[in-house]
Amino acid sequence: MHAEEKLKRLVNIEVTQKKVLEIIETPEKVVNGYYGRKIAQGLISGSLILRIVYEDIDSEIVVVTVYPGERRRYE
Repeated sequence: MHAEEKLKRLVNIEVTQKKVLEIIETPEKVVNGYYGRKIAQGLISGSLILRIVYEDIDSEIVVVTVYPGERRRYE
């Protein structure tokens, strides 16, 4: 799955599956994405946030992708 492969590449900035789940459960912000998807975001360092694109399908969260971004860009 794309999100799992992406997590492997983000390990150097300490992005883990646990961190992804924490942000989905208690995001700093949630915005609407394309195709009915949601984007949850949460802080991973002083200047970086993690954005998580996901779908809620039959009350099950399906993570599409994750990516870091500069905090100032998304506030």
